[in-house]
Amino acid sequence: MTEQAVKNTALTATQVPAGYRTNAAGHLVPESKIDAIDLLRDELVKELTAEAQAIAKQLQEFKVKALMRIQDFIDLSAQTYGQQIGGKKGNASLVSFDGNQMLKRSINENITFDERLIVAKSLIDNCIHEWTQGGNDNIKALIEHAFQTDKEGNISVTRILGLRRLDIEDEQWLKAMEAIADSISITGSKTYLRLYQRNAKDAMEQISLDIANA
Repeated sequence: MTEQAVKNTALTATQVPAGYRTNAAGHLVPESKIDAIDLLRDELVKELTAEAQAIAKQLQEFKVKALMRIQDFIDLSAQTYGQQIGGKKGNASLVSFDGNQMLKRSINENITFDERLIVAKSLIDNCIHEWTQGGNDNIKALIEHAFQTDKEGNISVTRILGLRRLDIEDEQWLKAMEAIADSISITGSKTYLRLYQRNAKDAMEQISLDIANA
C-alpha cells in the first residue's frame, strides 16, 4: 500500500469533523474554503459511483443466480435420461420455446504447456528435416509460426492444438503429438453467461450488460 493510500485509509477510518472534507492528499479542508464547483463535482462523482457500485453488485448477484439455475436445469434434464452430471461441465445453450430468447453458458479453460512442449518441438523439427531434405521451407515456416510467442512470451494454445488435428501418419510426428497432449495443464477456468434476444431483423442479438455497449 502506498503512503498516500495509508493516509486516505486512516482518514476514512476516523470521523471527518462536520464542515470539513478530505482532499486527494488526505488533508482536512474546511468546506468554506472549497469552491462551489469543486463541491458539486465531488457530489456528482460520488453519487454516480455509488449507483454504479450498486448496479455492479446486482449484476454479480444475477450472474451467480443465473448460472446456478442453468446448472440446476441441466441436472434436471440429465435426470430424465437417468444420468447424473457432477460439477460444471462444458458449454450449454438454452432456447425459449418460441425461439426468441437464448441463454449461453460457456466455460473457457486456461491451458498452459510444460517442458514437454520443447520435446514436441524437437521431434517436429526432426520430421521437417526428414521431409524437406533442404527443399521447400514452407512447412517449416508454418511450424515456426505455430510455436511463435507473443510479446508476453506466451504460446498460442489454438495454434499448438491445431497441429494435433493434422492427419499425419509418421512415427516421430505422432510422438510429438503425444508429447503435446502430455504437456497440457489446466490452470483454471472462467465461466461466461450471455443472453440473446431475437431482433427486428430476425437475428439473435446479444443483450448488452456492458456499460460501454449499452
